[in-house]
Amino acid sequence: MTDTDIEITADLVRDLLREQHPDLADLGIREVAGGWGNQMWRLGDELAVRMQRMDPTPELQLNERRWLPVLAPRLPLPVPTPVRSGEPSARFPKHWTVMTWVPGDPLDCSSISRGDHAAEALADFLRALHAEAPADAPVSGDRGGHPKECTAGFDRFFHAVVPDDLADDVRAVWEDAVAAPEWEGPPLWVHGDLHPANVVVSDGTLAGVIDFGDISAGDPAWDLAAAWVVLPAGAASRFFDAYGRADAGTVRRARGLAAMKSLFLMLMGRNGDLGLPGGKPAWGPAGRAALDRVLRG
Repeated sequence: MTDTDIEITADLVRDLLREQHPDLADLGIREVAGGWGNQMWRLGDELAVRMQRMDPTPELQLNERRWLPVLAPRLPLPVPTPVRSGEPSARFPKHWTVMTWVPGDPLDCSSISRGDHAAEALADFLRALHAEAPADAPVSGDRGGHPKECTAGFDRFFHAVVPDDLADDVRAVWEDAVAAPEWEGPPLWVHGDLHPANVVVSDGTLAGVIDFGDISAGDPAWDLAAAWVVLPAGAASRFFDAYGRADAGTVRRARGLAAMKSLFLMLMGRNGDLGLPGGKPAWGPAGRAALDRVLRG
C-alpha cells in the first residue's frame, strides 16, 4: 500500500490524536472541504486537522508551521495558525498539523456580494503580507518567479482546457505578461496560491485566507493575480487603487498569472468531473468565471 492509498477517516484522525495529542482526542471530528494537497478535518469548534494527502513531500506543512506564527500577528484578516504538530507514524506515514479554524465558507462554494469591501480587504491584507522576506524564507520552485519561467505549465493548461473561441485572447494576455519587466524589488513574502478555495467569505465579503503551504519569497504579482481570480467582476480597479504599490509591469505580470491560474482551476474542475484523483468539480466554474474577468481587463 502506498501513502496515497491510505484512507483518511475520522477514526484514523482520532487514533492519531490519541497517540500524539490525547488531550484533543475527545473533541468532535468531521470532514470538511480541503484543498488538493491536504485533507481537512474539523476538530471541535475552534480547530482543524490538516492531513497531508497529495503533496509528495512535507515541506509545505513544515513551512506553514515555521512561518505562519511569525506572519499571522501582522495580518488584518484571520489566517490558520498551527497549534500542534503531528509527526509520521506507523499508522500514518505523513505529516499532519492541528491548526486554528478560520470561520466562513470557501469562495469556491460561496460568493462575494460586497465587491468593493472585499477589494479593499484583500488589498489591506496583501499590503501587510508583502513585506521584504528574510534570507531564510522558503523559495518556491514553481511560484514567485517571472511568468516566463512558467511557460511550460501555462502551455499544458492552455492546450488542455482553453475554449477555442478564447484561445487567441488568452494567449495574448499571457504573452504580454511574459514580455513584462522583471520584479526589481527585493523578494517579498507571497501567499503564492490565492484562488477561490483558499479564501473564505462571510456576510458577502472576504473574511479570511487559508492554505499557506506555498508561502515563499518572490514577486508580489503572484498574489495580485487574485484581483481577477478571487474578486468579482469590476473589483480589480478598486483593488489596485487600494493596494497602491503595483506599477504597470507588475499588473501585466499579475494579469497573465491570473490567466494561468484560471486555466489551472478549469483543469482541476474537469478532472473532478471525470473522477480523477485530486479533482475538484467546483473549481471548473470558478476558473471559467475568473478567466472571463481576466479577459475583460
